[in-house]
Amino acid sequence: ENATPLEVIGASASDKLVIIMVGLPGTGKTHIAKRICRFVDFFHDIPSQIFNTSEYRRKLFGAKIPASFFDPNNKEALEKRGKACEAALADLIDYMKQDGVRVGVYDATNSLRERRQEVMKILKDAGIKAKKIFLESICDDDEILDENFRKLEVSTPDYKDMDNEEAIADFKERRRHYLSSYKTLDECDGSFIRVVNSKTFEVHGIRGYLPLKVVHFCMHVHTMPRTFYLTRHGQSEYNLYGKIGGDSGLTDFGVEYSRRLAIFAKEEIATEMKINEKGEEKKRPCPARLWTSSLRRTKETAQFIEHNTIHYTWDNGETTDWVQFRPIARRNLDEIYAGTCDGMTYKEIETCFPEEFKRRQEDKLAYRYPRGESYMDVMLRMEPIALELERTRAPLLIICHQGILRILYAYFTGLSREEAPFVKIPLNHVIKLTPHAYGCHEKHICLLKKDDMPGDGQDEPPSSI
Repeated sequence: ENATPLEVIGASASDKLVIIMVGLPGTGKTHIAKRICRFVDFFHDIPSQIFNTSEYRRKLFGAKIPASFFDPNNKEALEKRGKACEAALADLIDYMKQDGVRVGVYDATNSLRERRQEVMKILKDAGIKAKKIFLESICDDDEILDENFRKLEVSTPDYKDMDNEEAIADFKERRRHYLSSYKTLDECDGSFIRVVNSKTFEVHGIRGYLPLKVVHFCMHVHTMPRTFYLTRHGQSEYNLYGKIGGDSGLTDFGVEYSRRLAIFAKEEIATEMKINEKGEEKKRPCPARLWTSSLRRTKETAQFIEHNTIHYTWDNGETTDWVQFRPIARRNLDEIYAGTCDGMTYKEIETCFPEEFKRRQEDKLAYRYPRGESYMDVMLRMEPIALELERTRAPLLIICHQGILRILYAYFTGLSREEAPFVKIPLNHVIKLTPHAYGCHEKHICLLKKDDMPGDGQDEPPSSI
């Protein structure tokens, strides 16, 4: 009864994998490593962990370290950096020897071929029989580098409370020290993935379920900033009566929220700040996307959003006539299907199906409605959505349902799978998420206060909240 699909709990991935990162500072190595681990852990229940040598170096020798510390001619500093690398690698080995773990990532520059060979030998001598692949991130695009310097690397603990310009200058000097002796990967290094500017990909000698999963994911991920706007549909007729599921339309309050959302989309989502020729910051239109589920209440919530056409030049120099918020309805974004309980209130479920009600209260993540879905089932169909979100660059407005948004919110904010079903996503709010290498910035915007509405029938049973 209510069996869990194997694909969702990682049963198809019994092999272990060690990923060894390679690349200069500022190329997005840590960002890529964190996104890989987050993806396989959240959507496939594959235990993974990152061993970042910078974090070990900060613990051992502090965060406020000048660029001269990374000078290859600084023998004392070189010895200290070696200790941090050894500590990280030792912990990785201990981790990979545990039962049940699957993916370990050794996150370091590994800029010398000799160092990479040494890492492989240490892993072999330690008896780590897991598959091993190198993942190199190369970035020689000035615009991407500037963005990485400005928004990602400067936000690391190394530069906390430091002036931005001073931090960027120090970081560039650190990068130059590594560049002086950097050797890129080649076939002598064995199996590897090379990512160049998040646009060009080279794959050599990669085989197996997990390694190929990583390859597929890397072809979607990028390091440029992106913003998602998550919102539930406006109040539906089923919301008003506390019913779950169904395909009802909007109430008058739901229509009012739709109007306010359209204004917000036009004024806040479809604009960006740019510096003009006079050095002044000005708002200008920017491309924006719109996804809804295939259900009526989400499409009606998007009904007032304007779809005007703008002429826009992309970062690769191409120009296009872009239709703003061109609506794309995706069945993957449909609400959890409640099966036999579809169209019922929680009170009716408790009365008619007391055993089912009890099961849901005891394990909300894995519970599957009779002839319906569980949160774990939904995570399985959400994987393609997650890949699309990793790939997307233009601001994206997603109008869908509480169950779906709980999963997306948990994925990007670092919550566990077990916490996802209990996230509260209120009606009439927009949640703005801006993922970055070290977490996710979030902002909640209320467009219609609950005090202005009658009871919305959205209270779940207490033990489920």
